[in-house]
Amino acid sequence: MPDCSECESPLDIDEESLDEGDIVVCDECGAEYEVVAVEPLELAAVDPDDLDDEEDEDFFEEGEDEE
Repeated sequence: MPDCSECESPLDIDEESLDEGDIVVCDECGAEYEVVAVEPLELAAVDPDDLDDEEDEDFFEEGEDEE
């Protein structure tokens, strides 16, 4: 079981049910990780600022024009 890179607590995850692109959240500190690979399991820390940028891009892709 991998450990959280922020608080070093074990991440309580079911490795068999994960797919690439899933988000795993640390129960202790709330840090988020994206599943990059499942065999072997590889996680990448998610930057909360990156999520905000992606949501903004999706908003504009849904028919809204940027001015």
